Amino acid sequence: MLSRVADSLYWMSRYLERAENTVRQLDVTLSLMLDTGEVDLKARWQRMIAALGKPVGMDWNGSIESMSKSLVYDSLSPASVIYCLNGARENARQVREEISTEMWQRLNRLYHQMHSLHTQSQFTANTSDQLASVIDGIYLFKGTTDTSMIHGQGWQFIRLGRYLERAYSTATLLEVYQPDLFEAPSSESAGHLYLELVGLLRCCTSFEAYCQVYTADLSPDRILEFLLLNRDFPHAIHYCVDGAHQAIEGIQQTGGRRPPEELKAGIGKLSAMLRYTSISEIITGDTAGFLHTIREQCLRIHELIYRYYVHYSIQSALAV
Repeated sequence: MLSRVADSLYWMSRYLERAENTVRQLDVTLSLMLDTGEVDLKARWQRMIAALGKPVGMDWNGSIESMSKSLVYDSLSPASVIYCLNGARENARQVREEISTEMWQRLNRLYHQMHSLHTQSQFTANTSDQLASVIDGIYLFKGTTDTSMIHGQGWQFIRLGRYLERAYSTATLLEVYQPDLFEAPSSESAGHLYLELVGLLRCCTSFEAYCQVYTADLSPDRILEFLLLNRDFPHAIHYCVDGAHQAIEGIQQTGGRRPPEELKAGIGKLSAMLRYTSISEIITGDTAGFLHTIREQCLRIHELIYRYYVHYSIQSALAV
C-alpha cells in the first residue's frame, strides 16, 4: 500500500474518533453545568478544555452558548468538531478509490449536515439533539466501514488510527480528572462526587458497561481500574492498546511491511505494562505519572508508525 494512502486512512479514522470525543465531552459537560452546586461553571469548562488538549481560543468567556458553538464550529481549532470532520472528509476524498461508496456517502452526508446546521444557525435550537446526531453519523460510518470494506491493509490502518487516538484521549481524560476525583478529600460531598463520576463514565460511553461489572456502586478506584485495565470494553485503554497491536500485526499479515522491532517493542511494552500492573500498584504509586507515561508511549508509537509506514525512504522499503 502506498504511504500516502495509509496516511490518509489513518488520519481519517483519527479525526473521526477525535470529533466523537469532543462531542461526547461537550455534551456531558453541558449536562453537568445544569448542577450549579459545588463546582462552578468555569472550573467544569476548563477541565473539559484541558481534557481536549487545551485548544487555543477556547478559554472561558462567560457565555456557554458561544463557547459551545465555537467548540463545534470553529474551523481553525484542531479540537473542534467541524475541523475534525473537514479533515476526515478530505482524507477520505484523497483515497476515494480505497473506501467503499457507502463509507463515502455516510461521511459526506455527515459533513454536509454539519455545514448546513452552521449556515442555518440551528445549533442552539436543540444542542443535545444536534450533538447526538453527530455521534449517530460517526457510529454509522464505523459500522459501514466494518461491513462494506475488505479487511485488508487499509482497514487495519483505520483500526490503528481509531484505537491509538482513543487510548490517548482516554488517558488524557483520566489524567485531567485524577486530581479532582481520584484524590478527593474524605469531606467531599457524596452527591456531587457521584455526579462527577457518572459524567466521567459517560465521557467514555461506559456507564452501563461499568455497572454490569461493578454494579451502580461508583468508586473512583474501580472506575480507574475499568477504564485503564479492562480488556473487554472498547473504550478501556488496555483494550485499545491491544487493538492497535493487533492492527499492526494485521498490516504485516495482509502484505504490508514487517513492523520493525522498535515499534513492536514499544507497543508490546505498553501492552505488558497494562496487563501486569494491578490497580492497587497504580493507586499507591504515582497515578498521574502512570497516565502520563501512557500518553507519552502513544505519541512515541505514532512517531514510529510515521517513520516506518509513511515517511520511509525507498532504500529502507527495499531492505525489508
